Amino acid sequence: ERWQQILIAAMLQSQQVWLPILDTPTRFTDFIQAKQKGTKLIAHCLPNEKKALTTFAAANDCLILIGPEGDFSEAEIETALAAGFQPVSLGDTRLRTETAALTAAVILQQI
Repeated sequence: ERWQQILIAAMLQSQQVWLPILDTPTRFTDFIQAKQKGTKLIAHCLPNEKKALTTFAAANDCLILIGPEGDFSEAEIETALAAGFQPVSLGDTRLRTETAALTAAVILQQI
């Protein structure tokens, strides 16, 4: 109830027409193994080959994993990749978690 009111207030303040969905906290492995619809992406800091997030902007439904401070562990990245998540880059700058999430949302909304 409280979080729903926060989401509504944020939507109205930013003059948006869509209300974000906020799910209950879930263990990482449970979330990864759950059936997800749409394009599945993971943004991480390891120097592996990644595509630019802008290449996925035309996707209708897009789920992007943004890691915690210090990034995902190598095991978490491997688990996500094995579950069909595609690695993406948000640019050359290393971002804080909250900034990375906002950056990803803006890129996906504007392209």
